[in-house]
Amino acid sequence: MTEQPATSLDRDDGTVTVRLHGEVDVLTVDEVRMALAEAIRSRPASVVVDLADLTFIDSTGLGAIVFGFQRAREADIAFALARPPAGIHRLLVLSGVLEVIKLSA
Repeated sequence: MTEQPATSLDRDDGTVTVRLHGEVDVLTVDEVRMALAEAIRSRPASVVVDLADLTFIDSTGLGAIVFGFQRAREADIAFALARPPAGIHRLLVLSGVLEVIKLSA
């Protein structure tokens, strides 16, 4: 069975969108970290992490998102999360991530 990638990148008009797919856990978190680092390294005006296709995320995945946010902030790059499914949104609220990272409309 072939594993689906946990991330994909799209670049458009100064924004890099990092899309997370399926499950982000200890087995896929390095891919997420690398995608976020690549997005930030390209020095866009903003990075958006699209969560619409995310089905599960554990604490390592949340840590990778916070890591990306911190790197973006250090580089003066706007960073936001977008379109979390209801269960993921609830986790972001309970973990306090949304107190720190903006949720885009």
